[in-house]
Amino acid sequence: MSFQHVLAIETSCDDTSVAIVRADGFVMRCLVANQDLVHKPFGGIVPEIASRNHTLQILPLLDELIEKTHLSWDKIDGIAVTSRPGLIGSLLVGIVTAKTLALVHNKPFIGINHLEAHLLAPFLFDEEMSKKSGLKFPYLALAISGGHTQLYDVKDLGNYLVLGRTVDDAAGEAFDKFAKHLGLGFPGGVRVDREAKNGDCRAYTLPRTMNKADGYDFSFSGLKSAAVRLIDSLGVDERASRRADLCASFQEAVVESLMIRLDKAARGLGCDRVVLTGGVSANSRLRQVAAEWAEKNNFELYIPPLRYCTDNAAMVGYAGIQRLLRGECNSQNLAPSADDLPEDFTRPLE
Repeated sequence: MSFQHVLAIETSCDDTSVAIVRADGFVMRCLVANQDLVHKPFGGIVPEIASRNHTLQILPLLDELIEKTHLSWDKIDGIAVTSRPGLIGSLLVGIVTAKTLALVHNKPFIGINHLEAHLLAPFLFDEEMSKKSGLKFPYLALAISGGHTQLYDVKDLGNYLVLGRTVDDAAGEAFDKFAKHLGLGFPGGVRVDREAKNGDCRAYTLPRTMNKADGYDFSFSGLKSAAVRLIDSLGVDERASRRADLCASFQEAVVESLMIRLDKAARGLGCDRVVLTGGVSANSRLRQVAAEWAEKNNFELYIPPLRYCTDNAAMVGYAGIQRLLRGECNSQNLAPSADDLPEDFTRPLE
């Protein structure tokens, strides 16, 4: 069967997103409804609230998507939906919606690993951004978000070797916890990035953990704890007056920790194509440092535009249409999973 257009649904956490994507990676339209305001009073994502809001947002978003793309259902060849990993209640909303649409319109559908979608996000392009002609398999990818910090050797579609991962907190989680302790609010990563632009990144000394350890694993709990102790050691007035310096110093420690491991992996693999993806790849300081590093070392660096870094259905649609083109699809028995499936990724020494 030929797959020209796929409708995609993403509800793995708190963002509700729908998109229609072509087989070549062109995003016809991608819509996202975030829930920042409803989770802000709690300082983090409340799973029950997230899933409840998905049920309110998803059908209006789908109606708007169909209207804005001017595509009738006979022009949509299949459906892709995030089925793992993520919050079970949130995933369930997307999966049930995809299953229902597949039954009603007699369309094949497929469940996609959210992390695989992030790894393939750099292949996306749209009316505002041309296709990246130089990106091809294999490449090294660093996926960084609120729940994940992992290095992958991306060999081909469906062939992903996990080189390293965080042994504790993810980078995005560390940003959020630091921001909460400093009183910046939620979501933390964006606020730290904004404050850091006016700060001195060398004002405070914070640790870069595990950088001398073997392998490619990350750790951010020690950095987070050191930052919390630093904040607690300051008076209320100093916290306020030095907030930009605190943010810049913390951000620099996270960025350096990420870049040290990325550099080590790129040299170890001898791979000159490198991808940064996931929500934290939207961080302006990380983008700047990575671009300078790539230029200095003659690496080809690919980072999705901001709209495709955070959770979005377009990346799910691209991963889905590639798998549907290979003849893969799921039955109505598809269930959500909070974790990866064993066949999703391979790991050294397994």
